[in-house]
Amino acid sequence: MNKLPCVLTIAGSDSGGGAGIQADLKTITMLGGYGASVITALTAQNTKAVTGIHAPSAKFVAQQLRTVLDDIEVAAAKTGMLFSASIIKGLAPLLSQKKFPLVVDPVCVATSGAKLLKDDAVKAMVQFIFPCADLLTPNIPEAELFTGVKIQDRDDIFKAARLLLKMGPKAVLVKGGHSDSFAATDWYFTKGADPIPFMQQRVDTNCTHGTGCTLSAAIATGLGQGLEMGPAIMRAQEYLNLALRAGYPLGEGGGPPNHLAPLLKERERGAILAELDRFGRRLVGMSGVKTLLPRVGINVAASLPWAAELDDVAGFSGGIIGTRRGDVLLAGYPEFGASVYTASTLLAVKRLRPDIGCALTLGLGAGVKKALEVAGFEIAWVDRDRRPEYIIDENGRFEEWAVFEALRDHSAPETVRAIGDPGGVGREPLVRLLAKDMSSLQAALCRILDCIHADNDI
Repeated sequence: MNKLPCVLTIAGSDSGGGAGIQADLKTITMLGGYGASVITALTAQNTKAVTGIHAPSAKFVAQQLRTVLDDIEVAAAKTGMLFSASIIKGLAPLLSQKKFPLVVDPVCVATSGAKLLKDDAVKAMVQFIFPCADLLTPNIPEAELFTGVKIQDRDDIFKAARLLLKMGPKAVLVKGGHSDSFAATDWYFTKGADPIPFMQQRVDTNCTHGTGCTLSAAIATGLGQGLEMGPAIMRAQEYLNLALRAGYPLGEGGGPPNHLAPLLKERERGAILAELDRFGRRLVGMSGVKTLLPRVGINVAASLPWAAELDDVAGFSGGIIGTRRGDVLLAGYPEFGASVYTASTLLAVKRLRPDIGCALTLGLGAGVKKALEVAGFEIAWVDRDRRPEYIIDENGRFEEWAVFEALRDHSAPETVRAIGDPGGVGREPLVRLLAKDMSSLQAALCRILDCIHADNDI
């Protein structure tokens, strides 16, 4: 086994575990680093408030850093809450001699609103710490504090970033989490180069306690592992986005991102494949399933928790097909990334309905359509006529766009249980059933078959 790179965090302790040293060490560990720490302050806090701060002497903080560096080869480091001018001045001589990349997260205020940086420390940060930074990662309020620029639009971000670069850091990443937009955009700046946007889909959650700590620790870990700055930022964003989507309410206030999300997600792969296999075997034995199959066959999609890409969704590698004799066969085996079109539908749905975990494609013949109406399944309909020219009808791109639009435009998307596609030239009409889990999907399919059988018996 290769030696883990040591990533050092220099920050305050969060007794609630969501931010600071605790968030940093969780992040470093999850991303494959060895975490070491220098604690600049102890906070008494939970999800609602910071009720007290106790800082060790500047001399002792510097002693922690010196002792670590004397013995351990540090591959990268980050700073978070530095609290006071005296602590900053105590650390600066050591950091100015560093031989590793340093990410500086200029923490000023906790998510709960508590001040984490004394007034006299603002000037000291600029004078002593910013020039040591390989990357400075302010959020918008922090960028405003250090530059005096009121940020209201992109031009203001650019103006503030240019001022921050003049303060000494090699690069600046202005985080866009506080802006009001569908996508969260972090802007990356270096001297003499055009700004670069790093975008992620915004996550609607109040579990944001410790996001800045998590992102900066993740970037530092990537740098310590030898990644260039751009890839390190991108991987850190992806990790934070997943952790936010997996966030959970820890107490009465804002919860933290779920730092264990990658591990918890991967742990479900075997169970999803086994469950999908059981569903497929039951499906081929159901009476009347052959009548639901379109000419192209069907497939089922089952997703991992917090799925975001096709490889997070499993289906049958060859789909589910009907024979001339009326048999229904499973073609291939359960595999992640196998069900492109049904999986693309499911991923699009999950952007608005994260509770939905699986989908099944059926042909939309007259019998199925009537059965859906009798069973009371609310359907959101795809509108192929609205497709922009840049949306191609390959690799699930159309499904991803059209299904999201159909669900978003529905008057009550939380009630939708199926996505209908009326088809078109060269395209069969289809419907994709939606369910929270495989047992619910099986129940929905049985309900449709029962309605069809009942109608045939009349």
